[in-house]
Amino acid sequence: MEPIDVAVIGGGQSGLATAHMLLRYGLRPVVLEASGDTAGSWPHYYDSLTLFSPARYSSLPGMPFPGADRDRFPHRDEVVAYLTAYADRLDADIRTGQRVTSVRRDGSAFEVALEGGGRLTARAVVAASGTFGRPHRPALPGLQEFTGRMLHAADYRGPSPFAGRRVVVVGAGNSAVQIAAELANTAHVTLATRGPVKFAAQRILGRDLHFWTARTGLDIAPLGRLLPRPPAQPVLDDGRYRAALAARQPDRRPLFTGSDGTKLIWPDGQREEVDAIVLATGYRPDLPYLADLGDALDSERNPRHREGLATSVPGLAFVGLEWQRSLSSNSLRGVGRDAERIARHLAASLARR
Repeated sequence: MEPIDVAVIGGGQSGLATAHMLLRYGLRPVVLEASGDTAGSWPHYYDSLTLFSPARYSSLPGMPFPGADRDRFPHRDEVVAYLTAYADRLDADIRTGQRVTSVRRDGSAFEVALEGGGRLTARAVVAASGTFGRPHRPALPGLQEFTGRMLHAADYRGPSPFAGRRVVVVGAGNSAVQIAAELANTAHVTLATRGPVKFAAQRILGRDLHFWTARTGLDIAPLGRLLPRPPAQPVLDDGRYRAALAARQPDRRPLFTGSDGTKLIWPDGQREEVDAIVLATGYRPDLPYLADLGDALDSERNPRHREGLATSVPGLAFVGLEWQRSLSSNSLRGVGRDAERIARHLAASLARR
């Protein structure tokens, strides 16, 4: 069984940032990525996805996001290329096509089992596998009875399959509004939400919002420990999405109350034929490989941690969780700060052993 310092599970933005910081603290990580590339979930997002933060605020540690226009909003393929280049420059042992199936205690170390039968022994483990593999599908009224097409935003790529169709997008976040507005160009679309969509201006006093969150310290404030659950974040808007909703392209309605075959039932009692429902309802931490590791996960399969450090499993840490420590924890601009804290802690802990 191969012995290593730290097993980093996940080779996307969180795993790469963690590997960078572990190397800086003198540890030799092995990054285990289930897919065949080092861009994490980014290649699988919908085609038109763009970052909600400008390029100047969208970098991992040690490598600025490329391009002359630092104020542009990079699109999905730019992020994929950036992460691939970042991995190529990283002097780390990155192994793609290595899906971790379980992590167990083996004395003072961890036994990491891989699909196909491979095994490693690690002195510490960092779970950085993100959330894309676990789309959240809430128990909404009528979903189980709906017989039309239903998909999660994780499976949405673009509007062409829905041209001329009646589509309902569920959700009130950035992705929900962006997908609904895109679909509304070719389909009859409703954005169904529990309450009004909350917006935040993309620019304030001539500066991007991220300039102000960085300048005021809000971006790095350790608020995660104070929050029982991550709060819903407003939709960042330069005016186009407010205008689209005002023009009813898409229209917004309260959440449906049930369904009857391919018909949705709205709160006013109206029954309407619907071709497809797109659930833009977010994700949850994707950590099935920790199921046998004591109390690492709670009853809802979410990690038990304090600012990324497992509360009941010494030597286990997390990077890339939403609100792990701050507003920016689960983002290109913020994950490096959390990775640095975790790497510093693990280096000190392993040195004491």
